Amino acid sequence: MAAELRWIRSSYSDDNDACVEFAVNPQDTVLVRDTKDQAGPLLRVSSSAWAAFVRLASAS
Repeated sequence: MAAELRWIRSSYSDDNDACVEFAVNPQDTVLVRDTKDQAGPLLRVSSSAWAAFVRLASAS
């Protein structure tokens, strides 16, 4: 399933793939993964929790 999603790389990424990517899942969740281990574990959070995280991260 993770391979079928549209993954978006963090805007804070650097050129050596030391970053994270996220994708919006149809079940109203957001998946987060490490770009260095795309087949590895996924962090799954609700879309509201993700929105709160992005707001807080953008404020700093």
